[in-house]
Amino acid sequence: MIKEFTSSNIPELRLLAWEITSACNLACKHCRAEAKTEPDSDELSTQEAKDFMDDLAEIASPILIFTGGEPLMREDIFELVSYGNQKGLKCVMAVNGTLLSPEIVRKIRESGIQRVSVSLDGADRESHDSFRGVPGAYDSLMQGIENLKQEGVPFQINTTVTQNNLESFQDIFRLAEELGAVAWHIFLLVPTGRANEIRNEIISAEKYEQVLNWFYDFRKNTSMQLKATCAPHYHRILRQRAKEDNITVNYENFGLDAVSKGCLGGLHFCFVSSTGQVQPCGYLELDCGQLRSERFSSIWASSPRLQKLRDPKEYKGKCGSCEYHNVCGGCRARAMTMYGDYLMEEPLCTYQPEKASSRS
Repeated sequence: MIKEFTSSNIPELRLLAWEITSACNLACKHCRAEAKTEPDSDELSTQEAKDFMDDLAEIASPILIFTGGEPLMREDIFELVSYGNQKGLKCVMAVNGTLLSPEIVRKIRESGIQRVSVSLDGADRESHDSFRGVPGAYDSLMQGIENLKQEGVPFQINTTVTQNNLESFQDIFRLAEELGAVAWHIFLLVPTGRANEIRNEIISAEKYEQVLNWFYDFRKNTSMQLKATCAPHYHRILRQRAKEDNITVNYENFGLDAVSKGCLGGLHFCFVSSTGQVQPCGYLELDCGQLRSERFSSIWASSPRLQKLRDPKEYKGKCGSCEYHNVCGGCRARAMTMYGDYLMEEPLCTYQPEKASSRS
């Protein structure tokens, strides 16, 4: 039986990542979804997907990220994107970049996708193809980017940071600039899904700090929008470095990073799986409700697990006492996969809180 939405006191939903299908044509080492070539037999139908967007549009107008798997492998993808636009949702798409033929890119533009993110995990053909698990992935990606540029579709580049590509991290940054990306988003590896098999690729807490300090410095010399994802303590480092540089942390100087929080899972961000499971994020496989038995609006308002994520008193270890809690929060997915408790402290943070009772 569908529960009715009754709460009027819920956080503003700004971003929602929707795993529209778990099917994918690649076999990436880090894949959260453990995607396969065929879709899940139980994925949401076209009508169920539209019903979800109807409900979503009633409570918010978030950026709706069509992701996967590989979203372009779903047959009704452009019908659903067009429907989302009709409902006033801001539709973007996250793809691996290998299926971006001129015809597909034209459909992307015509359906109303506002930005496409593509994945680049190596600065050259060999390293990228090795990570993505399919020879030729790099060349297909480069051609796909060229097709996006020809159609005038803005694109961002996503990079998962691992031990393997750490040494070429700055080269990937420069390549993203040269290719004309409007944004570069880095993702710090979370060992979930297929990535659980490459835990040795997780960089150390010390390297983590180094990467995020590099990232802070990159922003000084680029017009690309930069965002660190699954790296909530970048928001702590940003404030530490800004203080050292005598820079005020405001929107004018740092854009959305100045007014946002490190981990938004369950607060202003949510994830919906291909079968309708609602989670705080894609990397934290925490069942907060099922779309086939409950409206999304009701889950977002009243899920007990989401309520815990929104309460600072529920956090354990140093994340619960850190003065930067309100701008960081630690990665809940990393805490779950490495400690078995999504409310535990961030496993890859070197910072020791100065004042146990204060909040930044």
